[in-house]
Amino acid sequence: MESGDDAEAEAESGPGPGRQYPERGLGQARNLTEFSDEILLNILGFVPSCDLLLNVRRVSRKLAALCVDKSLVNSISLHKEYQESDAKVTLLLKELAGGIQLLKLSGCYWLSGSTIDLVTRCKNIVKLDLTGCQMTSLRLSKMLSVLRSLRSLALDIKQGFDVGQLSSACKTTLRKVTELKQTLFTPSYGIVPCCTKLERLLLYFEIPDRTRDGEMLSGQLMVGQSNIPHYQNLKVFYARLSPGYVNQEVGRFYLSVLSIRTPENLRAFILSVPGIFVDTGCSTWNFLDCMTKNFSLEALQLPRSWLNGSSLLHSSLLHTITLSNPVYLNFSHCILSGCQLSHQIINGGRNVQSLVSLNLSGCVHCLLSDCSVFRKAKDNIDFDVVEALVNCCPNLKHLNLSAAHHHSPEGTGQHLCLLLARLKKLRSLSLPVCCVVQSGKNVSKQPSQSLRRGLRKKVRIGVAAYPNDGQEQPPLEVLAPVFGTLLENVPFLEELELIGSSFSSNVPRNEPAIRNMQPPCERAQRIRDEELTLIGQLQYLRLLTLAQLPGILTGSGLTAIGLNCQQLQTLSLANLGLLGNVAYMPALCEMLKHCKQLKDLRLEQPYLAACAQFFQALGHCSSLRRLCIVSRHGTFQHSAVLSFMTKCSDVIMCHMFTGETLVACKKLQQALIRGFQTARPALNVAIFPLLHEGLADVIRDVPMMHLDEITLFKSRVAEDPPRLWW
Repeated sequence: MESGDDAEAEAESGPGPGRQYPERGLGQARNLTEFSDEILLNILGFVPSCDLLLNVRRVSRKLAALCVDKSLVNSISLHKEYQESDAKVTLLLKELAGGIQLLKLSGCYWLSGSTIDLVTRCKNIVKLDLTGCQMTSLRLSKMLSVLRSLRSLALDIKQGFDVGQLSSACKTTLRKVTELKQTLFTPSYGIVPCCTKLERLLLYFEIPDRTRDGEMLSGQLMVGQSNIPHYQNLKVFYARLSPGYVNQEVGRFYLSVLSIRTPENLRAFILSVPGIFVDTGCSTWNFLDCMTKNFSLEALQLPRSWLNGSSLLHSSLLHTITLSNPVYLNFSHCILSGCQLSHQIINGGRNVQSLVSLNLSGCVHCLLSDCSVFRKAKDNIDFDVVEALVNCCPNLKHLNLSAAHHHSPEGTGQHLCLLLARLKKLRSLSLPVCCVVQSGKNVSKQPSQSLRRGLRKKVRIGVAAYPNDGQEQPPLEVLAPVFGTLLENVPFLEELELIGSSFSSNVPRNEPAIRNMQPPCERAQRIRDEELTLIGQLQYLRLLTLAQLPGILTGSGLTAIGLNCQQLQTLSLANLGLLGNVAYMPALCEMLKHCKQLKDLRLEQPYLAACAQFFQALGHCSSLRRLCIVSRHGTFQHSAVLSFMTKCSDVIMCHMFTGETLVACKKLQQALIRGFQTARPALNVAIFPLLHEGLADVIRDVPMMHLDEITLFKSRVAEDPPRLWW
């Protein structure tokens, strides 16, 4: 960019002789500085803060004044600004310190402690997010002692944190905090007991069961008058537990206080627990009883064991909880029948038209009228249940029906997709692959697996027996594609997930890689490349997940998606087509050439060869930031990876878990760190054999932001309530 007075003089003089401007289509071209201050401030609001300060401000005097306007410096967010180094952030905090009221440094794991210390200059901060940053109890004490206006705080609690080291001035500030987001990596109450006026509490439990030396951790916490959390003013309680018994043990200590200091104005209760949440003592029962009598909730999620029990309290819990204009409901993996869904939740005398987000992931019976022992998960759905859902919740924007078999009856003319098409306001949708299949009356029955294989060689253990070639695929469907009808009626859809009902990733959270895979639903094999092509009509699509689609042959539908979905930013593909032959690789390479806005790419496919052709195509994704490849028995080409990283200078995360040897993985990882870490301070590299016993320790070192958003596979639609945190 040109600097200072020269650029300003040129702007004021207007177009010079022979100066060429691109045609705008709306009259004569205008210089940017000719726009009003209001329009320019609107435009500059989309520019990263460091760019405003270090680059845009130098263009002209007018822009220099606008770049430090209160509306721009009042709120500073460096979240996912991976190119901002310590030097840039230091300059930013020094120059704008007095005007900053909201500072978001979440996920800035690469910033040094000395840079974080400069936050103390921003004495007018009201909201501060330090999630993922290097924080100690002494640093926090020094920082909060001067931030007397602070009302909202987010931070991590790691090993060595000692609340006893917090100064009295720091504790005075904490007593005024009303919003707290705390991520625990060690058993601790953190700073929760110090915050006596909490109205919004978000807890993330990421505590491992063992230390790096293999010693078992204990989740026991000291209970006393000085460390009991203050919940009496709470309006929002949110807790998300990662797998592990220590997380559950510590989580129960936090929950036990709810029955002692019960909040009177609780509006949202979200408790996300993987697996079974074992209840001990009577505190949980007391709180649940209080919940059914005193609370009027707008957002609700309970552990499956609280809803799936056989006691009287369990059986009546859904019916007795009061929902007041609910916005978010999550019943993920609960034994919830269609009768309960339609009568106790939707039509039970409640007004649920306000419902915006609904998560029924893993609720295998939720679209069946009952879940008795005589009903199977693969039975045809009952359309009365779906009708009730669509009619009573017309404002749904986020709907998750994944991890279940929702089969529409064949030959009836009715289909789940046709009913969902009436939800015109949908912005994100997650469906099992088998539920979008449409079958005609005369479709011939598929031959059995044994007949398809004939006298061919035996299938290898761990490799699903998918159809081996196009001639053995099921016949094409004879009716108009109902999946296409659904997509036509939700043109503003931004997130779409098609996930096989039995799909599970090879990369679990705290365990070795999963070696055996469940076979896909038989209906899922009828989804072809033609159905993928239909996704191309979603012009506003930003996130796409496709997992366990065995019927994909050439992947031609991927090319159509790349050509038409120009806003696509996140792409996750897993187990498409034959697992032993990545036949869709040429189509994927062609697709990537058109994905100019793609920022995150995750590929999980056995026997994937990450060769030069693949990385050359990936090099066309000029906006790419993060790459994750998971491939059992897969390979990579060392030189191709280095060439790709050299060309794509904005890539800051490269995770590859393949079948290569440990020596080859370490060699590539060292080369990447040595060659690019200096220029890319946020660079995070994890190259490791997928089936190695040390994989869990490698996963443990990945920054939580990358681990949660891309490395680990999961359905993200309706995972959390809308606007959970600022």
